[in-house]
Amino acid sequence: MKICYSDRYLVPLIPTHPFPMQKYRLVRNRLLEEGSITHWNLIEPSLAVDEDVLLVHERDYWFRCKAGDLSAAEIRRIGFPWSIALVQRSQASVQGTIEAARYALHDGVASNLAGGTHHAFPDHGEGYCVLNDIAIATRVLQRDGFVRRVAIIDCDVHQGNGTAAIFDGDADVFTFSMHGEKNFPLRKERSTIDVNLPDGIDDEAYLQLLSQYVPAILQEFQPDFVFYQAGVDPHERDRLGKLKLTHEGLRVRDEFVIGKCRKAGIPIVTTMGGGYGKDINDTVEGHCNTVRTALRFV
Repeated sequence: MKICYSDRYLVPLIPTHPFPMQKYRLVRNRLLEEGSITHWNLIEPSLAVDEDVLLVHERDYWFRCKAGDLSAAEIRRIGFPWSIALVQRSQASVQGTIEAARYALHDGVASNLAGGTHHAFPDHGEGYCVLNDIAIATRVLQRDGFVRRVAIIDCDVHQGNGTAAIFDGDADVFTFSMHGEKNFPLRKERSTIDVNLPDGIDDEAYLQLLSQYVPAILQEFQPDFVFYQAGVDPHERDRLGKLKLTHEGLRVRDEFVIGKCRKAGIPIVTTMGGGYGKDINDTVEGHCNTVRTALRFV
């Protein structure tokens, strides 16, 4: 299985910044050190090109972003300070999802050790998301004639509002978001299906709901490809999550989604999404479990 990773995924932040930027490198390192993967598995993506980014994002926004001409309000909305490194991080993350998708078409499953930046809209970024990697990768696959129908299964604790808005009304893209009802973003967009979860939901109730939707989506929509936003912020010790899933619950979640896709013969890419554990080891372990699970289905 091929796994996309780049040191460009990390940008310097002040020590008190709430985003755990180091998690990307820590996930890669843990998977290598424990022997789950080798350097053979790893692919370093290049930077996404303008032609691909503009399949989703408005020219004005993207070129102002590249030039450092975003307003202070736009930068605050993103949540990261602007820098050339941030622009390149965003491009590398997008390209990681694109390249993982191309490998998944051949191998059945692949992962990007970043991505899942589902809060980015065509004309702005927010919630630590500059570019919407899954949306761009979807449009690239469609443009290049590899797929027509794509399902996006988003299990991050925060609604994939940017993704929902981008594909609203598109009959060839199914957006499914299972998220905390009372969590960010305050104003939700309309996915094809939204499952709004109450605070404190546990493994059993969560997995029961998931099992009601995923098989039906695959059977009725019959996608050619699935992107799985596997955020681990539903974990019980996540600072922002408000849910009560255990590591075992998250592992079973990943196994269910990936397993159903592979049983149906549908290629799938996993992206990391969110994770804000009080102890960063919880976040790293959750993301590692997603990759360990995916490796079982190659």
